[in-house]
Amino acid sequence: MSSPILGISIGDPNGIGPEVVLKTFSDSRMFDFCTPVVYAHPDFLNSQNKHFGLKVPVQTLKDRPQRGVLNVVPCWESHPQAAYGKETKTAGAFALQSLTAATQALKEGVTQALVTAPINKASIQSEAFSFPGHTDYLAHELGGEALMFMIHDQLRVGLLTDHVAINEVSALLTPKRIVNKLKLMSQSLQQDFGVRKPKIAVLGINPHAGDHGVIGSEDDKILSPTLATHNIENTLVFGPFSADSFFGSQSYLDYDAVLAAYHDQGLVPFKTLSFGEGVNFTAGLSAVRTSPDHGTAFAIAGKGIANHQSFQQAVFAALDIVRKRQEHQQITADPLPIQGDKNRRKRDS
Repeated sequence: MSSPILGISIGDPNGIGPEVVLKTFSDSRMFDFCTPVVYAHPDFLNSQNKHFGLKVPVQTLKDRPQRGVLNVVPCWESHPQAAYGKETKTAGAFALQSLTAATQALKEGVTQALVTAPINKASIQSEAFSFPGHTDYLAHELGGEALMFMIHDQLRVGLLTDHVAINEVSALLTPKRIVNKLKLMSQSLQQDFGVRKPKIAVLGINPHAGDHGVIGSEDDKILSPTLATHNIENTLVFGPFSADSFFGSQSYLDYDAVLAAYHDQGLVPFKTLSFGEGVNFTAGLSAVRTSPDHGTAFAIAGKGIANHQSFQQAVFAALDIVRKRQEHQQITADPLPIQGDKNRRKRDS
């Protein structure tokens, strides 16, 4: 792990993905932390280098990844001419080819982690990709149940439901889902972040957590009973809390993570507090995947003004989680022998 091999999918070529990838590795110090492998086409990255006035060293991967350069696996037969800010099926097809190749490399152990640049969820839809986003696609490809986990310094927010229409949320909030997501969050906090006994806060489903049934019954009938009757091993769970004041009062600082009921309930405060530096981590999978906390940003694509800090933080987060998982495996796989057993083995010998 002196230099982990990091896979990178380039995202939508008409968005800011290529720009933030190149800007991240325009700082040569980044090559000290990892050996990046991008799945796209070297000619495309060189053209983006030129467009943005950057000089990131790009090299076609032939045998093994080289240190100090952006290794490129040419998964595209040709490279597109970027139509910045345009939502096109052609760009979506290129994004999917990059994601498919990068995911396959992750599954085969060629790379140790994957960082995904933003896709356009509409243009990438096809017979081969019928998912609401990266999270569900990777859960399908890598196996396991995924948890969308937004992370930044002292703030971690997971979602009970992620890319789901608001009118479908209530029906999905079952005791089984609540317990499963809490287990995934607890496991991730322990193995991916080194938290020995996690403290998790759960936000209420309705305004003011239902106000004792005055504003909806889901909190009293589903959420509260589930939290009261199910224990998550080695984990302290609190709630439900009223979501409207939880972040403004900085109550999140008292917990290792927060579980929100639906997308905007968790991501609006998360992005307000961390925008530009937050990271989207897909917990619960056999491999590590992170991404920046923003989308394709078509409105500023090609203008050279995209902020790459979130993508850079996604790289650091992926590398840190890989290391934490290795440490956790070593700790749990090799427990210290009991002294009595050691003495007995000596007598037997």
